[in-house]
Formats: sequence, C-alpha cells, structure tokens
Amino acid sequence: MATKHWLVKQEPEAYSWEQFVRDGGTAWTGVRNFQARLNLRAMAKGDAVLYYHSVSEKQIVGVARVARTAYPDPTAEEGDWCCVDLVPVRPLTRPVTLEMIKADANLRAMLLVRQTRLSVAPVTSAEFELLLKLGETPRV
Repeated sequence: MATKHWLVKQEPEAYSWEQFVRDGGTAWTGVRNFQARLNLRAMAKGDAVLYYHSVSEKQIVGVARVARTAYPDPTAEEGDWCCVDLVPVRPLTRPVTLEMIKADANLRAMLLVRQTRLSVAPVTSAEFELLLKLGETPRV
C-alpha cells in the first residue's frame, strides 16, 4: 500500500515543532472535528506528515511520520474521538509559508487553503513533493 501524506496544524505557542523534536514524538490528541477525525483514522503507520505552525506563523516547518495508527484519545471526556502517535523526521530547510502556497498555482487547491479550520488534512503526493521542493528539503 502506498504511503499517504498529511498535514497537521498546531499553534507554535501551544506545541511548537521545536518542542515536538525535544519530546521525540507525541500523541496527536485533542482533535474535535469530525472530518479531521476521519483523516486521523485514515492515517497508516509510516505515512508522512507535514507539521504546520498555524495562527502566528502560518508556515510548514517540518516533516513527521505516523508511528501508531488511530486509537482512543485519552483526553476525550466523551464521544468517539481518536488520536495517532507522530514522530519528527526532519525540519524543512526553509519554512514554506501560507503566502508561498497561495502563490503557487499547483498548491491553491490544497485543503489548507480551501478549508482553513481543518487541523488534519490529506495532501496529495504531488503537493507533498512540491512543498518539499519549496522548502529546499530532501525527500523523506
């Protein structure tokens, strides 16, 4: 089965890429959106994940991998919410800003641009490769 690609969003003030790297990985908890939950459930071990700093920075800063597939979110007090475990792979050599993404005709259709509130979103292989190129980052 082919590796899929994803993008997760987090405010750097809440949990930055740097903290994620220091921690060596994390359970991606707290997602309370039905579409994002479906995306978490679709993630497979080994899938590549772009780490996006939202709100204050609005840029992709790193690449992670899914280390554990969806399981019940321990932070959920009610409902059928799930989380996945992510581990850092490498930072982007050059962060890819939302402005750069919107300026590229091949990236304007990304869910990041079209559904701005979605915190976990799929990314096509072509988008993923182009984002790595814009980020001057070798393929992972």
